[in-house]
Amino acid sequence: MSRLPPAYPVNLLLEGRPVLVVGGGRIAAEKVRGLVEAGASVTVVAPEVDPAIEALGAVVERRAYRAGEVAGYRLAVAATADPAVNQAVYDDGEAAGVWVNAADDPDRCSITLPARVRRGDLLLTASTGGRSPAVAAWVRERLEEGFGEEYAVLLDVVAEERERMRASGQGTDGPGWREALGSGMLDRIRDGDVAGARELLRTCLSSPSG
Repeated sequence: MSRLPPAYPVNLLLEGRPVLVVGGGRIAAEKVRGLVEAGASVTVVAPEVDPAIEALGAVVERRAYRAGEVAGYRLAVAATADPAVNQAVYDDGEAAGVWVNAADDPDRCSITLPARVRRGDLLLTASTGGRSPAVAAWVRERLEEGFGEEYAVLLDVVAEERERMRASGQGTDGPGWREALGSGMLDRIRDGDVAGARELLRTCLSSPSG
């Protein structure tokens, strides 16, 4: 395996967009689950398909991959145990300008998929550039331990206040946001005092330094 060049991180907005997954096993099911959660319109192509994939709501076609069909999609994932099929999907993607991820096969990827932790709209990722999925998974576990659901609530409180200020014509720049985030808001949310966290946020934003 050659070492991949440095990656440029992005978040793809896939809602309603067509995505192809080639492969029907356990790894394919994991990929399909994440894509469906992102709102993608997923088609799975494989001679044999795990029943769990159909339960996720993907369109399933039990057949072999057809040369060139990647061109009809915005993104493709190759999740087969056959390097020749993965290579064909990758080559077709390169020819058609479609991004391709090959599971655990970085040499046949134009994108790699990081390990992910989601807390509401807060998304934390860990990537090793395809060099070690085990390390990426280990880091993800550390993130899961350190970032609980209270961070989703924190994001909601801060985002709602920002929208309220924008709607009233107030500026939303300034150091008060960072001061508020370090002021104990998270502790109040952990204690179930969301109203207190919101009040603390507004106090910090209205202070002279904010």
